[in-house]
Amino acid sequence: MKRWLILGTILLCCILFVVYGVKASDRGFFIAETLGGVKIVVDAGHGGIDGGASKGDIIERDITLAIAQKVEKRLKKKGATVFMTRSKSGDVIAEHASDQTYNTLRERKKEDIFLRERLVAKQKPDLFITIHANAIPETKWRGAQVFYHANGHPGGEFLAKEIQSSIRENLKNTKREALSIKQVYLLKKATMPSALIETGFISNPEEQKLLTSPKYQDQMADAIVQGIEQYFEINIE
Repeated sequence: MKRWLILGTILLCCILFVVYGVKASDRGFFIAETLGGVKIVVDAGHGGIDGGASKGDIIERDITLAIAQKVEKRLKKKGATVFMTRSKSGDVIAEHASDQTYNTLRERKKEDIFLRERLVAKQKPDLFITIHANAIPETKWRGAQVFYHANGHPGGEFLAKEIQSSIRENLKNTKREALSIKQVYLLKKATMPSALIETGFISNPEEQKLLTSPKYQDQMADAIVQGIEQYFEINIE
């Protein structure tokens, strides 16, 4: 019996050694989760028949979803709890209220925004971000820009500025500053720190190529998440 006990102990030590070796290769094994205990709602702008901005066959809804999913993955790795208003190509209604029908596209788009508002309110997150892409007739304009509501939660300004700063420092392709805005309904209604991230202009040929590139989407997601981390480092209660 004593012999089996010794062998069992040795075997257990070997297993623990192997597990430690595997975990030790992961930097997160030694470093605390920087966003542990934080809840974040990530909103991929538009979706479904509401494609948002477009240029040729490049549609905003596809870019926003791709970047939002990458942001979600990174936030979870940092320990955050993440809720996505949509995780599929359809709009939020298709994902959360598929039994509802509407007579016009205008009516559906309006109700889709209201549903996003209710989902955010129900989740009661520590912060909320909504991800978009820009397009205008002139092709010269470019650069990611982050917005906060002028009369919204005061933390929204700090959040937007930290994300904008991270985008500038990491991507090094814009000198834009975070700006206040009053026209965005979701930012106006949010009761927590919130920001809208315009990831760039798909109407600009060079930036369009970047925004449709998985590698650049990864870089944008990294910059957004780093900005969120910086926000919490400064605003720890």
